[in-house]
Amino acid sequence: MSIRYYPLVNRFINSLQSSDKSSVASKSSGSYFFDQPFITVAREPGSGGAPIAKAVAKKIGFTFVDKQIIEEIAKSVEKRKEVIRQIDEKDRGAMTDMIHSIFNKDYVSDIKYLTEMSKIVVAYAHKGNVVILGRGANFITPMAKGLHVRITAPYAVRVQRAMDYEGFSKVRARKTISSVEKDRKAFIKQYLKRDSDKVNAYDLTINTTHLSVNQSRDIIIEAFCNKFSRFNRYSALFKKTVSP
Repeated sequence: MSIRYYPLVNRFINSLQSSDKSSVASKSSGSYFFDQPFITVAREPGSGGAPIAKAVAKKIGFTFVDKQIIEEIAKSVEKRKEVIRQIDEKDRGAMTDMIHSIFNKDYVSDIKYLTEMSKIVVAYAHKGNVVILGRGANFITPMAKGLHVRITAPYAVRVQRAMDYEGFSKVRARKTISSVEKDRKAFIKQYLKRDSDKVNAYDLTINTTHLSVNQSRDIIIEAFCNKFSRFNRYSALFKKTVSP
Protein backbone atom coordinates (compact mmCIF):
# COMPACT_ATOMS: atom_id res chain seq x y z
CA MET A 1 0.00 0.00 0.00
CA SER A 2 1.39 3.37 -1.02
CA ILE A 3 1.54 6.03 1.68
CA ARG A 4 0.53 9.64 1.05
CA TYR A 5 2.56 12.37 2.68
CA TYR A 6 1.00 15.54 4.04
CA PRO A 7 2.50 19.01 4.69
CA LEU A 8 2.33 18.56 8.45
CA VAL A 9 4.58 15.50 8.23
CA ASN A 10 7.52 17.83 7.64
CA ARG A 11 6.66 19.78 10.80
CA PHE A 12 6.79 16.60 12.82
CA ILE A 13 10.07 15.53 11.25
CA ASN A 14 11.60 18.97 11.84
CA SER A 15 10.63 18.77 15.50
CA LEU A 16 12.42 15.42 15.70
CA GLN A 17 15.60 17.02 14.41
CA SER A 18 15.32 20.26 16.39
CA SER A 19 18.06 21.38 18.72
CA ASP A 20 16.10 20.66 21.90
CA LYS A 21 16.06 16.95 20.97
CA SER A 22 12.58 16.44 22.41
CA SER A 23 10.35 13.87 20.79
CA VAL A 24 7.44 14.46 18.50
CA ALA A 25 5.29 12.69 21.09
CA SER A 26 5.82 15.59 23.50
CA LYS A 27 4.75 18.21 20.99
CA SER A 28 1.18 19.45 21.23
CA SER A 29 1.42 21.44 18.01
CA GLY A 30 -0.17 19.62 15.11
CA SER A 31 -1.71 16.84 17.18
CA TYR A 32 -5.03 17.60 15.48
CA PHE A 33 -3.35 16.13 12.39
CA PHE A 34 -4.20 12.66 13.74
CA ASP A 35 -7.90 12.08 13.17
CA GLN A 36 -8.14 8.38 14.03
CA PRO A 37 -6.46 6.56 16.93
CA PHE A 38 -3.71 4.03 16.39
CA ILE A 39 -1.64 1.57 18.41
CA THR A 40 2.14 1.31 18.66
CA VAL A 41 3.81 -1.82 19.99
CA ALA A 42 7.42 -1.79 21.22
CA ARG A 43 8.85 -5.19 22.06
CA GLU A 44 11.84 -6.96 23.51
CA PRO A 45 13.16 -9.74 21.26
CA GLY A 46 11.57 -13.03 22.25
CA SER A 47 8.75 -11.40 24.21
CA GLY A 48 6.08 -12.23 21.65
CA GLY A 49 5.50 -8.64 20.56
CA ALA A 50 5.06 -9.31 16.86
CA PRO A 51 2.43 -12.09 17.12
CA ILE A 52 0.58 -10.11 19.79
CA ALA A 53 0.52 -6.98 17.62
CA LYS A 54 -0.72 -9.03 14.66
CA ALA A 55 -3.43 -10.60 16.82
CA VAL A 56 -4.61 -7.19 18.02
CA ALA A 57 -4.80 -5.87 14.46
CA LYS A 58 -6.73 -8.91 13.27
CA LYS A 59 -9.19 -8.83 16.17
CA ILE A 60 -10.20 -5.18 15.73
CA GLY A 61 -9.79 -4.96 11.96
CA PHE A 62 -6.77 -2.65 11.97
CA THR A 63 -3.85 -2.78 9.52
CA PHE A 64 -0.71 -4.37 10.95
CA VAL A 65 2.29 -2.23 9.97
CA ASP A 66 5.77 -3.76 10.03
CA LYS A 67 7.43 -4.83 6.77
CA GLN A 68 5.53 -2.14 4.90
CA ILE A 69 7.84 0.41 6.51
CA ILE A 70 10.89 -1.23 4.92
CA GLU A 71 9.10 -1.44 1.57
CA GLU A 72 8.11 2.22 1.68
CA ILE A 73 11.62 3.37 2.66
CA ALA A 74 13.14 1.29 -0.13
CA LYS A 75 10.71 2.80 -2.60
CA SER A 76 11.36 6.32 -1.36
CA VAL A 77 15.16 6.12 -1.55
CA GLU A 78 15.14 3.81 -4.58
CA LYS A 79 17.07 1.04 -2.88
CA ARG A 80 16.50 -2.70 -2.55
CA LYS A 81 14.39 -3.89 0.39
CA GLU A 82 17.26 -6.11 1.55
CA VAL A 83 19.53 -3.06 1.88
CA ILE A 84 16.98 -1.29 4.08
CA ARG A 85 16.26 -4.43 6.10
CA GLN A 86 19.93 -4.68 7.07
CA ILE A 87 19.96 -1.20 8.62
CA ASP A 88 16.43 -1.26 10.06
CA GLU A 89 16.30 -0.38 13.80
CA LYS A 90 20.10 -0.32 14.12
CA ASP A 91 22.45 2.45 15.23
CA ARG A 92 25.47 3.59 13.21
CA GLY A 93 28.33 6.02 13.60
CA ALA A 94 29.11 9.10 11.55
CA MET A 95 32.43 7.59 10.40
CA THR A 96 30.63 4.48 9.16
CA ASP A 97 28.26 6.70 7.19
CA MET A 98 31.12 8.65 5.62
CA ILE A 99 33.13 5.58 4.61
CA HIS A 100 30.20 3.67 3.17
CA SER A 101 28.82 6.69 1.34
CA ILE A 102 32.11 6.84 -0.57
CA PHE A 103 32.61 3.15 -1.36
CA ASN A 104 29.14 1.61 -1.28
CA LYS A 105 26.68 2.73 -3.94
CA ASP A 106 23.81 1.00 -2.09
CA TYR A 107 24.46 2.75 1.20
CA VAL A 108 21.67 4.79 2.79
CA SER A 109 22.79 7.38 5.35
CA ASP A 110 21.39 7.15 8.86
CA ILE A 111 19.80 10.59 8.58
CA LYS A 112 18.12 9.65 5.29
CA TYR A 113 16.84 6.41 6.80
CA LEU A 114 15.54 8.15 9.94
CA THR A 115 13.84 10.91 7.96
CA GLU A 116 12.10 8.53 5.58
CA MET A 117 11.15 6.11 8.37
CA SER A 118 9.69 8.94 10.45
CA LYS A 119 7.66 10.23 7.51
CA ILE A 120 6.23 6.79 6.88
CA VAL A 121 5.40 6.09 10.54
CA VAL A 122 3.72 9.49 10.92
CA ALA A 123 1.76 8.99 7.68
CA TYR A 124 0.47 5.60 8.85
CA ALA A 125 -0.42 7.04 12.26
CA HIS A 126 -2.25 9.92 10.57
CA LYS A 127 -4.28 7.40 8.59
CA GLY A 128 -5.21 5.74 11.89
CA ASN A 129 -6.71 2.32 12.55
CA VAL A 130 -3.26 0.74 12.41
CA VAL A 131 -1.01 -1.24 14.74
CA ILE A 132 2.59 -0.12 14.19
CA LEU A 133 5.35 -2.48 15.32
CA GLY A 134 8.65 -1.09 16.62
CA ARG A 135 10.74 1.68 15.02
CA GLY A 136 10.32 3.88 18.09
CA ALA A 137 6.83 4.76 16.86
CA ASN A 138 5.70 5.74 20.36
CA PHE A 139 8.42 8.43 20.39
CA ILE A 140 7.59 9.68 16.90
CA THR A 141 3.82 10.02 17.34
CA PRO A 142 1.76 12.00 19.89
CA MET A 143 1.12 10.20 23.17
CA ALA A 144 -2.49 11.32 23.37
CA LYS A 145 -3.46 10.16 19.89
CA GLY A 146 -2.50 6.50 20.15
CA LEU A 147 -2.24 3.63 22.61
CA HIS A 148 1.44 2.94 23.20
CA VAL A 149 2.26 -0.58 24.37
CA ARG A 150 5.46 -2.31 25.39
CA ILE A 151 5.75 -6.10 25.41
CA THR A 152 8.40 -7.55 27.71
CA ALA A 153 9.53 -10.74 29.44
CA PRO A 154 12.55 -11.75 31.54
CA TYR A 155 15.75 -12.45 29.60
CA ALA A 156 15.76 -16.16 30.52
CA VAL A 157 12.20 -16.57 29.28
CA ARG A 158 13.01 -14.89 25.99
CA VAL A 159 16.08 -17.03 25.46
CA GLN A 160 14.08 -20.19 26.12
CA ARG A 161 11.43 -19.13 23.62
CA ALA A 162 14.09 -18.58 20.96
CA MET A 163 15.24 -22.13 21.61
CA ASP A 164 11.71 -23.57 21.62
CA TYR A 165 10.22 -21.73 18.66
CA GLU A 166 13.24 -20.93 16.49
CA GLY A 167 15.21 -24.11 17.13
CA PHE A 168 18.26 -22.15 18.29
CA SER A 169 20.93 -23.59 20.52
CA LYS A 170 21.21 -21.89 23.90
CA VAL A 171 24.40 -20.10 22.81
CA ARG A 172 22.83 -18.85 19.59
CA ALA A 173 19.61 -17.85 21.36
CA ARG A 174 21.53 -15.77 23.91
CA LYS A 175 23.65 -14.14 21.21
CA THR A 176 20.66 -13.33 19.00
CA ILE A 177 18.49 -11.94 21.80
CA SER A 178 21.33 -9.79 23.17
CA SER A 179 22.36 -8.49 19.73
CA VAL A 180 18.86 -7.52 18.60
CA GLU A 181 18.06 -5.94 21.96
CA LYS A 182 21.27 -3.91 21.92
CA ASP A 183 20.63 -2.68 18.37
CA ARG A 184 17.07 -1.59 19.10
CA LYS A 185 17.94 0.26 22.30
CA ALA A 186 20.91 1.97 20.67
CA PHE A 187 18.75 2.99 17.70
CA ILE A 188 16.23 4.72 19.99
CA LYS A 189 18.96 6.38 22.04
CA GLN A 190 21.10 7.57 19.14
CA TYR A 191 18.44 8.82 16.76
CA LEU A 192 15.39 9.61 18.88
CA LYS A 193 17.33 10.67 22.01
CA ARG A 194 15.07 8.65 24.26
CA ASP A 195 15.35 5.71 26.65
CA SER A 196 13.26 2.78 25.42
CA ASP A 197 13.18 1.34 28.97
CA LYS A 198 11.52 4.40 30.49
CA VAL A 199 8.18 3.24 31.82
CA ASN A 200 6.26 6.48 31.27
CA ALA A 201 6.95 6.30 27.53
CA TYR A 202 4.12 3.77 27.30
CA ASP A 203 0.45 3.58 28.26
CA LEU A 204 0.71 -0.12 28.97
CA THR A 205 3.51 -2.61 29.63
CA ILE A 206 2.74 -6.33 29.45
CA ASN A 207 4.98 -9.05 30.86
CA THR A 208 4.15 -12.12 28.77
CA THR A 209 5.79 -14.72 31.04
CA HIS A 210 2.41 -16.14 32.08
CA LEU A 211 0.19 -14.69 29.36
CA SER A 212 -0.72 -16.19 25.99
CA VAL A 213 -0.87 -14.21 22.75
CA ASN A 214 -4.66 -14.01 22.95
CA GLN A 215 -4.66 -12.98 26.61
CA SER A 216 -2.18 -10.19 25.88
CA ARG A 217 -4.21 -9.19 22.82
CA ASP A 218 -7.37 -8.81 24.87
CA ILE A 219 -5.62 -6.71 27.52
CA ILE A 220 -4.42 -4.32 24.81
CA ILE A 221 -7.85 -4.07 23.20
CA GLU A 222 -9.48 -3.31 26.54
CA ALA A 223 -6.90 -0.60 27.24
CA PHE A 224 -7.45 0.84 23.77
CA CYS A 225 -11.22 1.00 24.28
CA ASN A 226 -10.71 2.64 27.66
CA LYS A 227 -8.36 5.29 26.32
CA PHE A 228 -10.54 6.04 23.31
CA SER A 229 -14.00 5.82 24.79
CA ARG A 230 -15.83 6.14 21.49
CA PHE A 231 -14.52 2.64 20.69
CA ASN A 232 -16.16 1.13 23.75
CA ARG A 233 -19.38 0.62 21.89
CA TYR A 234 -17.56 -1.56 19.37
CA SER A 235 -15.76 -3.80 21.86
CA ALA A 236 -18.64 -6.29 22.16
CA LEU A 237 -18.95 -6.34 18.39
CA PHE A 238 -15.26 -7.21 18.02
CA LYS A 239 -15.70 -10.22 20.30
CA LYS A 240 -18.81 -11.44 18.48
CA THR A 241 -17.77 -10.99 14.88
CA VAL A 242 -14.06 -11.84 14.87
CA SER A 243 -12.86 -15.32 15.78
CA PRO A 244 -10.14 -15.55 18.49
